[in-house]
Amino acid sequence: MEGYPGTVGGDSTKQQERHYYLLSELQALVKDLPSSFQQRLSYNTLSDLALALIDGTVYEIVQGLLDIQHLTEKNLYNQRQKLHCEHQALKQELTRKHKDALQTCKSHNLALLKTNQQAELEALEIRVKEEQRMMDKKIVAEMDQKVIDQQNTLEKAGVPGFYITTNPQELTMQMNLLELILKLQQKESQSGIV
Repeated sequence: MEGYPGTVGGDSTKQQERHYYLLSELQALVKDLPSSFQQRLSYNTLSDLALALIDGTVYEIVQGLLDIQHLTEKNLYNQRQKLHCEHQALKQELTRKHKDALQTCKSHNLALLKTNQQAELEALEIRVKEEQRMMDKKIVAEMDQKVIDQQNTLEKAGVPGFYITTNPQELTMQMNLLELILKLQQKESQSGIV
């Protein structure tokens, strides 16, 4: 870690100074959070978080998780867009087919043809809706799995407040902790500390 000599070696005074610095920065950043979350972030939790951040490893882990999440989101978005384009192509093809059939249709068959075409169009709409629903379900499941993976990784890295949960309040707390880590990382990288 450039800019903070001694934090990776043994100099406990430097580590203690870094801990106090990180703790005071975290305390300042917490003031931007809603008061309901400020109350849940005790001095001990912030102190433990500052300890976890001392060597910069957690910053790297969080950045790696963020990169993976962005790639996953982009991939899922592209899959959904591809499905949407396929559906548009199917609808255009069906419309073209129906138009051609109407042009060659004898007048006495017109009512039957229109009824059949309407049924075909409705069947396609049902198929499209079902495929979109299944894609959305897959996306939600994959993003839920990413959250679990992130929680597990951060818990194993010893970051306080992280464990596998689906509780919305706990998830929001974890998101606030991540926001604190990212803001602190950004501040330190701008000042040349990390």
